[in-house]
Amino acid sequence: MVDLPLGATEDRLAGSLDVERALVDGVQAFAPGLLARANRGFLYIDEVNLLEDHLVDLLLDVAASGVNLVEREGISIKHPAKFVLVGSGNPEEGDLRPQLLDRFGLHARITTIVDIEPRVEIVRRRRAYDADPDAFAAAWEPEQETLRARLLQAQQNHAQVDLTDETIAAAASLCVSLEVDGHRGELTLCRAAVALAALNGRSHTTPQDVAQIATLALLHRLRKDPLENVGDDIRIRRAVAELITE
Repeated sequence: MVDLPLGATEDRLAGSLDVERALVDGVQAFAPGLLARANRGFLYIDEVNLLEDHLVDLLLDVAASGVNLVEREGISIKHPAKFVLVGSGNPEEGDLRPQLLDRFGLHARITTIVDIEPRVEIVRRRRAYDADPDAFAAAWEPEQETLRARLLQAQQNHAQVDLTDETIAAAASLCVSLEVDGHRGELTLCRAAVALAALNGRSHTTPQDVAQIATLALLHRLRKDPLENVGDDIRIRRAVAELITE
């Protein structure tokens, strides 16, 4: 897991000439950036919607090719940069550029919990953690271990899960009904459906897998309609109800 600070420079992200070696040894050497460190891992960006445009362009190029090419100060370096991009941000502070937003496969909208019981439980758990962090972690370790084992088993089963034609048709129909541009919508739906089936220990996907993850995969891909008087998630749930039967 590699963090990309909000004020990072392009050299910090992509890499640049190793100035120390150039001054001390008199040789040109490459100092890897965050993209090199994130290869085969995760690149996390907090306040991703406030990222500067030239860094967004760089991320788009690298995400599309899986390769980072650095040409500056007399050096030319190319290295693999395949990573999972994870971002968080407050939409009220600014919108994310559409071409970068589309690169995120899944999008979760965090809302405030209004039910009293879970809010009370949050306070209880936080106070328990503040009182004794080690005891709190130990108390939840069995549940964490169960989840860890389930995820490892899902990873092993993932390659054997069959993506059925019915699942693909459901994903495509949903994207057409919601007028989602491009094909990343159904591709993401199908990949997530396979992952969900593997997590649940099934050998094949069903259209219900698409229904379950539709909001996560499509919410950020919808065209905004100022005349629509319902929320985007309601539009998705309505389309799922019409197109995917139990």
